[in-house]
Amino acid sequence: MEFRILGPLAVSRADGRPAALGGCKPRTLLAALLLARGRVVPDERLISLLWDGERPSTVDAQVCTYVSRLRKALGCPARLVRSGGGYLLAPGGTVDAEEFERLTASGHDELRADRPARAAGLFRAALELWRGPVLAGVAEPLRAGEAARFDELRLTALEGRLEAEITSGEHLRAVPDATAFVLEHPMRERARALLMAALCASGRTADAVAVYHRGRRLLDERLGIAPGPALRAAYQRALDAQPG
Repeated sequence: MEFRILGPLAVSRADGRPAALGGCKPRTLLAALLLARGRVVPDERLISLLWDGERPSTVDAQVCTYVSRLRKALGCPARLVRSGGGYLLAPGGTVDAEEFERLTASGHDELRADRPARAAGLFRAALELWRGPVLAGVAEPLRAGEAARFDELRLTALEGRLEAEITSGEHLRAVPDATAFVLEHPMRERARALLMAALCASGRTADAVAVYHRGRRLLDERLGIAPGPALRAAYQRALDAQPG
């Protein structure tokens, strides 16, 4: 069984068919259980996610109904277990978010071991698992609480991929993606430093210096701070690499 939360919540059953999960509430219930990773999610937690403070009088019966529907949709009723005043999803199958974390951790390990080409492949494989906004179709109280964390993991993986590509000599490939990344997230100093590194490796040191000064102005105007050590080091390397 395959569970996907890096985009619209989706499940492929053991027989390969997609599971018909129904509307927002059963999807939210399943997403909460997936995120718990085999731990019990108490009834009160589920109720607060499903109804966001507007608890209906028939809440217990409705939760039971959603659980029953999910058991049928998954095609494996024993996976969704009642335990200790709540529910849990028994281990089994694959979850794209867990695979993403495994791949990115391995990518960082390969970078530390000075194997950037292998690291780049792992980061690319991890990023390919994303299909859109995380937990799309799930109730906002749960989605909002998790989306920022997953988005930060994705951005960190993208930075890891760029570093691996630059280190392995694929700086020309990295420049367009790093440029787009910095345009979308102009306050991320590591991304800006990586763009500068890619430009320097491509012989574009003047452009790298210009990227630094744009970042310095933004940090000063928006946050009232100076560039951090990584960005200053990238600037010094760009100055040292300039001809003459």
